[in-house]
Amino acid sequence: MPLDSLEFRTSLQKLLVGLILILVPLTVFGFYVALQGDSHIRQVNGENFRSLTFTAAESTSAFVGGCVRDVSVLANTPGPLQAVSLANRQYEHLSEEALRTKIGAIEQTWESSETDGLSQKILTSDLARQLRRVRELNPTLLKITVADVTGAAVAATDRPAHYYQGEGESWQAISSGGLGAIHVSDLRYDDKSRLYYLSIAYPILQEGTGKFIGAVTAMADVSPLFAQLNRQPMGRTGRLFLVREDGSVIEAPGVTPAMKIKSEEYAAIRDALGSLRGREAGYIFATLPNGESYLIGFADTGLKEAYPNLPWIVLASQEAREVTGPVRNMTAFALLAMILALLMLTLLGAHVFLHRTQKLEDIETPGDKEPPAA
Repeated sequence: MPLDSLEFRTSLQKLLVGLILILVPLTVFGFYVALQGDSHIRQVNGENFRSLTFTAAESTSAFVGGCVRDVSVLANTPGPLQAVSLANRQYEHLSEEALRTKIGAIEQTWESSETDGLSQKILTSDLARQLRRVRELNPTLLKITVADVTGAAVAATDRPAHYYQGEGESWQAISSGGLGAIHVSDLRYDDKSRLYYLSIAYPILQEGTGKFIGAVTAMADVSPLFAQLNRQPMGRTGRLFLVREDGSVIEAPGVTPAMKIKSEEYAAIRDALGSLRGREAGYIFATLPNGESYLIGFADTGLKEAYPNLPWIVLASQEAREVTGPVRNMTAFALLAMILALLMLTLLGAHVFLHRTQKLEDIETPGDKEPPAA
C-alpha cells in the first residue's frame, strides 16, 4: 500500500539537543572564519601600504639623487673648471682684507646700475650660454650659477640675487675647509617661477690636487616629484604624502609646504619609527583625533644621512573601514547569524522547559477506599 504521507516525529527535547549540536558549532565556526578573514585582509592591505610607501620613498630618493647627479656632471665639465680657475687668478696677489673689501664693495652696489657691466658679463659669457643650453635640455634645473673659490658669481643663467655667497652657512658647507662637499638645501619657494625647489651645490675641484676651487649651484624643481606622488591610486579616503621628521607636511593633496600643517598620521607612527620592529613592519592601525581608525603605512626616504636638510618620510593613510569593508560586512553578518541562532535556541529551550511532560500522579478510584469505621 503506497504511503500517502511521510511523517517524522520526535520530541522537542531531542530536537533542541540536535539543534544545539549543529547550529552552535556552525555559527561559532562561521564567526571565527569571518574574524580570521578580517585579520587576513588587514594584514594584506598593511603589507600593500608598506610596499606602496617603500616604492614612493625609493622614487623620492632617486629623484633627489638624479638632480644631484645632473649638477655633478655639470661641475665636472671643462667649462666651469676653466672659468673658476681663471677667476681665481685675480685673487693671487690680494691680501685677505683687500679681497673682502673688493668683493664687499661689489655686493653693496649689486642692485644698482653700477654693476650692470659685471652682471652683463656674468650672463653673456660662453659659459653662461652653455648653462642655458643645459637648462633647455633639463627643465628640472631652473637656475644655474657658477661661483669661484670665494663664492663670487662667475657665470649664471639668470642674474643672481647676490653676487657674493661666501658668508653664508651653505657656502661654508660646500667649501668644507678646502675639501669640497655636496650641499642640498631644505625645500624653498621661488616667487618668480612660483615653484618649490631644492638648491643643490656641487664643488668644483682642481685636477690633480682635488682642492676646492669653486662650485656649481642649481635650483632643482621638485614639482615632477610631487606630481608623481599624487598619481598614486589610494581609494576614496586614501592619500599619499611627504612629511618632515617633525611632522610638517611637505606635499599632500591640497596641501603646500607654506601652510605648515602638521600630520596627525605622523604623530601616530612616531613611536613605530623609533623601533626596529616598527620600521620593519612599515604599517600600523591607529585611531586619529577625529575618532576614526586608519591604516597608516610609512617609509623613510633615507635622504637625511647624505643630505641633513632632507629628513623626509613618505606616509600613506586610509580609513580602516574602507580597507576592511567587504570582510567587515561578512563578519557583521556572521555575528548576526550567530546571535539569531543562539536566540532561537534559547527561546526553544525556554519553551521546552516550561512545557515539559509532567509525570502523572496515580488516580485513586472509589472502590479502593476503605469503609468508614462503625
